[in-house]
Amino acid sequence: MVEETRTGRDLRLDELLLLNTLWQDRRLTTKEAARLIQKPESDVRVVLNRLVEAGLVEPRGERKGRTWHLSAATYRRLGQPVAYVRQRGFEPLQQEQMVLQYVDKFGRITREETCTLCQVGPYQAYRLLKSMEEKGVLIAKGQKKARYYERRT
Repeated sequence: MVEETRTGRDLRLDELLLLNTLWQDRRLTTKEAARLIQKPESDVRVVLNRLVEAGLVEPRGERKGRTWHLSAATYRRLGQPVAYVRQRGFEPLQQEQMVLQYVDKFGRITREETCTLCQVGPYQAYRLLKSMEEKGVLIAKGQKKARYYERRT
């Protein structure tokens, strides 16, 4: 898996550690990466962004919900393009469709159920449900932790 990047420079030890972990674990948060290479999160973001610029890694999500995974080009070079699609997960439109199917079958959905169903974190699940509510597809009922979403009639 180790090769020179498109920039023609050798990969650094931090980058190799991150790439190896991404190959084994499929995804990594910035916090996990910081623990792995024992550097502050701000330094780790710089390293991860270098890997993005080199075309080896892709980010997914935003802010604290951001995860990192190997790029499609990296999986292609490794001869495993199907593994990319499998680990990449679902696109937002697919997530919305899964939520709607769940609500149609079970009547309602919670944020926690959305996390499990769509394989996203709590904040991303909240944003997905809020977006669907703003589009007029779902309606929120209940307060705080007891909140759930139903199909708008």
